[in-house]
Amino acid sequence: DILRSAAHRLLPAKHSAMVDDRLHMVTVQDGEKRTIAGLDFTFFDIHSTKAKQYGYCLDLPDGRRLTCCGDEPCSESCYDLAQGSDWLLHEAFCLNGEADIFHPYEKHHSTVKDACELAEKLQVKDLLLYHTEDSHIAERKELYAAEGRKYYHGNIYIPDDLEKIVI
Repeated sequence: DILRSAAHRLLPAKHSAMVDDRLHMVTVQDGEKRTIAGLDFTFFDIHSTKAKQYGYCLDLPDGRRLTCCGDEPCSESCYDLAQGSDWLLHEAFCLNGEADIFHPYEKHHSTVKDACELAEKLQVKDLLLYHTEDSHIAERKELYAAEGRKYYHGNIYIPDDLEKIVI
């Protein structure tokens, strides 16, 4: 009832009408494992200083692991979960050289350099960067990939909105 009430306050009426029918809100706990649509997820507290937030690890049927760090940089306390992941989904708000313009750290975000250095350290095979600023939208992929390749030697993906990436 608490989640349903929150959904009705936070979502537009056309979406809140779907709660319990097509939209299911479920509370999770740190370290909790759940099977969703036949896939095994492990949820983890990202240790945000802003609000309680969770990331997840998804164990794919072929044995690969996908880790999503949520809306903030991966906390050091979560490194063991992301270590060696086949896929790491990580926010990268802006290019490192533009940190003084976009102030990612004030917003609890990282730069492309930060995310790529972390992926390299954690020996991640594929890195997908999201939650980026939009001032360079036409050349964002090229700019972010060029900066990222200086710090990370795996595959880098910078998708456009609604673009599909085959994992």
